[in-house]
Amino acid sequence: MIGALAVGALFWFARRPKAAEPVKSDEHSAAFCDNETDPENFDQTRSAGPEGMRDKTRRDWNKVDQAVDESFPASDPPAY
Repeated sequence: MIGALAVGALFWFARRPKAAEPVKSDEHSAAFCDNETDPENFDQTRSAGPEGMRDKTRRDWNKVDQAVDESFPASDPPAY
């Protein structure tokens, strides 16, 4: 019975449609998401947070990761 459920679950997960990944450009630095290297961005700053980067993060960000990224390049990072 458990084997049949496992096979059914495997079949169901394998057939689910995958979410479409946005087209990524490797023409720019990984620090910038795809629309942040436009000529209008003359000083090459990026938005804070993982959504401002070209590649996915390896793990979810916590509040410390977010606060440190928002404070950069300040000389005094948050005191967490």
